[in-house]
This record gives sequence, C-alpha cells and structure tokens, in this order.
Amino acid sequence: MSQYHSKAVDEDGLVAWSREEDAIWHDLMERQLSLVQTHACQEYLSGLTRLNLPRDRVPQLAEINQVLLPTTGWQVEPVAALISFDRFFQLLAHRRFPVATFLRSRAEFDYLQEPDFFHEVFGHCAMLTNPNFAHFTHVYGQLGHAAKPELRAYLARLYWFTVEFGLVNEGDQLKVYGGGILSSPGETQAALSAMGVQREAFNINRVLRTPYRIDIMQPIYFVLRDIDQLYQLSKLDLMAEVERAALDGLYPPLFSAKEFDHVQ
Repeated sequence: MSQYHSKAVDEDGLVAWSREEDAIWHDLMERQLSLVQTHACQEYLSGLTRLNLPRDRVPQLAEINQVLLPTTGWQVEPVAALISFDRFFQLLAHRRFPVATFLRSRAEFDYLQEPDFFHEVFGHCAMLTNPNFAHFTHVYGQLGHAAKPELRAYLARLYWFTVEFGLVNEGDQLKVYGGGILSSPGETQAALSAMGVQREAFNINRVLRTPYRIDIMQPIYFVLRDIDQLYQLSKLDLMAEVERAALDGLYPPLFSAKEFDHVQ
C-alpha cells in the first residue's frame, strides 16, 4: 500500500499543485539536470530539450501531451498512486503512459519506492519522444496486455532492465536511458561508476531470468549497443523468449531477499 495519494485532475485537466510541491519540483530539477547532462544518452537529452519542462513549478499533463502526441503519438494519463498490471499494460498498449499525480515529500526526497510525478515525467517522458523507444514501449504494452498472468513477471523484468534501469553505449562511452536511474541522483552515479556492480551486454534470455529488488541500488545493469536495439527487440517473438525463459528458470539473485514483496 502506498502512503501517497494522487491529486485530483479537474475538468480542465489541471492539477492544483501547492507552492511546496512547486518548490520540491524545482529542487529535484536543479539537482538532476546537472547530472543528466553528462550521464544521459543523447536521445534522452534531445527529448528533455523538446519537453522544455519548467523549473520553477510542476508541469501540467497537457503541457507534456502537447509535445508527445504530435511527436510519437503518446500521451500521459493520470492514475492512482498504485495501479494493477492489467491497467498498466492496457494503458501502454494504447500509447498512454501512466503518471501518478503525486510528488514525493521532502522526507523521501532522495528515494521512494513508488513512482511519483517527477520519476514518471523527468525520468521517462523525454525518452518517449524517441520513435524507437516509443515503439518498443507500445509493443511491450500490447504483449503484456495479452499475456497470461503467470508470464507477466518475466515481462516485468524486461521492463525493469530496459525502461527503468537500462544503459546504452554511445560511441566509446556508457550512458543512461532508464528512467529509474535518471530520476535518482545516487543511482545515476552508481550505475555508471560504482565498483562491484555488474554491467553486461544486453541478452534477452539473461534479462528475463534475472531477479531484481526494488528497494536497493541495482547490482546489475544491462547495456544496449544503441537505442535502435530496442526497436529490433520489438520485432522478435518476445513471448516465445518469455516462455523459453520460464522453462529455463531464474538465475540466483545477486542480493539477499529482504522481503518477498520487494523481489521480482
């Protein structure tokens, strides 16, 4: 259960963000902007420029849709703090990216488990302006919407190690495109430079069979050769890969299992 509750969206599609929430947004933006300029991939930075997010206040959903819709056909959709897998996949299948309309408190300024407005907008929406990333996410949603419930955990791992915590090669440099990294200062630096962290070339079977925990710095990241690889992934028979991974079974986790609910 989340301690947060999404704020209401009025009949004009507006959220009544408070002055304190505007101030939190400003401080989150200022902290992350300097990091992403040197750590994020060019596709993300180009998308961030296109979005032109305000620094002094929380943006409205319509402002984001005015960029996404004509660019890749996507829109953001306001949702409750937590939604079901069914709802999540249904939205992605219709090119609607779920965004919970709550912002983290200052007490959880550095980290929170629930994806808040800053995580979803700053972390993910810039990449949704990229056609290859947007196409992959759409196909992923369609597959998840049609998948048997017992196979959705494998698809969740694919999302986790790409959309949330993916790395990509850019020339001879390693860059970030995953929103879970880009919305977190600690993870942004750890993903690229922390000692003792595994960084492996992306392999679909390995990814689908690798457990993760949501409440720790990640012990392993998977690296695309370029963002175009996401488009190539979307052309594979991904459900056949999922079924093969289910038969092969999971790899041993690279972490201790603190609580079952945190392990996927």
